[in-house]
Amino acid sequence: MTQAPNLPLPMRRDGLYPTDELARAREEEGVVSITTPAGRPAYVVCRHADVREVLADTDRFSSAASQIPGAEMLDKEEAERLRAGQLISFDPPEHTRLRRMLTGEFTVRRMRRLEPRITEIVDAALDELEAAGKPADLVAHFALPVPSLVICELLGVPYADRDGFQDRSMRLLDTSLSLEERMVAQREGRAYMADLVAQAQANPGDDLLGMLIRDHGDDLSTEELIGSAELLLMAGHETTSNMLGLGTLALLRHPDQFAALRDDPELIDSAVEELLRWLSVVNWMPPRRAKTDVEIAGHTIPEGALVMTSLVSANRDTSLVEDPDRLDLARPPTRHVALGHGVHHCLGAPLARTEMRIAFGALLRRFPTLALAQPYDTLDYRRFSVVYGLHALPVTW
Repeated sequence: MTQAPNLPLPMRRDGLYPTDELARAREEEGVVSITTPAGRPAYVVCRHADVREVLADTDRFSSAASQIPGAEMLDKEEAERLRAGQLISFDPPEHTRLRRMLTGEFTVRRMRRLEPRITEIVDAALDELEAAGKPADLVAHFALPVPSLVICELLGVPYADRDGFQDRSMRLLDTSLSLEERMVAQREGRAYMADLVAQAQANPGDDLLGMLIRDHGDDLSTEELIGSAELLLMAGHETTSNMLGLGTLALLRHPDQFAALRDDPELIDSAVEELLRWLSVVNWMPPRRAKTDVEIAGHTIPEGALVMTSLVSANRDTSLVEDPDRLDLARPPTRHVALGHGVHHCLGAPLARTEMRIAFGALLRRFPTLALAQPYDTLDYRRFSVVYGLHALPVTW
């Protein structure tokens, strides 16, 4: 296997595109050896079928490797406390127990009931974008506020606290920071959520946190409540906000696709799926640990090794779609892995899809002449973040 340079291969992008070397790794080798941002050796699985195999196989690959950044610097008691409730860090049956309590709140039927409120939130954000005057930052006025307010209302987090939790999640996901700095963000987020959980335990509301306390208070420890809520808050705004920002840029860079969606709203469902596949804002799923020696793509991954799955690479595999580098909003449904696969498939997928469907449709209706307000090659990307995105997207109309 080849050794990748210091910058982790799955995080290397050229604007909206993965680098050519990631495509070569997929086509020529299938599995490459890297050093993670935390300095640990790992194997990166690049092909679509192999990625699905790893993500679906809890017998040979354990999610217990998905620990918080810097966990190795902690004593066992604190590490376990910070891990409590974090669905992505557990295997069945413990994962099954935790997820079962949350699944009912993220069904397609439940999301349909939320659509009117999400539409109100989207329209209000578009009002603010327009009121800001052109040029305006679409990330600050639209892409970030919409999913942040939605998850705040759903979970029971004060939206007034958004600057704090947005800053903490950005620091936690920023692999250019030291493990110590990321650990500070982790502890701050935990302390913040602990206060909210204590308030909710004293007076449960009608939100998700209140529901968990009323319906599952005997089944979830306080630490598990804190961890579950913390994960939902971060995942609930980070992924969708970056999809809205990058997705808008992708449409602006493909005027034919922008026009097709603007002129035919019926395309919105397939458009959301194609943007999810084409952008793959989550560079990799949380790592797995090989429980035994495993052969993938002709390479032996030894027992105990850390295994990363490149969602970006898997979604650009020619075995998944023809001409995978082409953005085609009318493309038939694919088995993309942008939202994961297997038992750790994104719990909030129905919510994310609903938000994107409403948000992209409303944006193009309100601003049919939307355009970039600065050169494409000068945009600032979140290159070192586990969740890829834009720091800002200046637009005009």
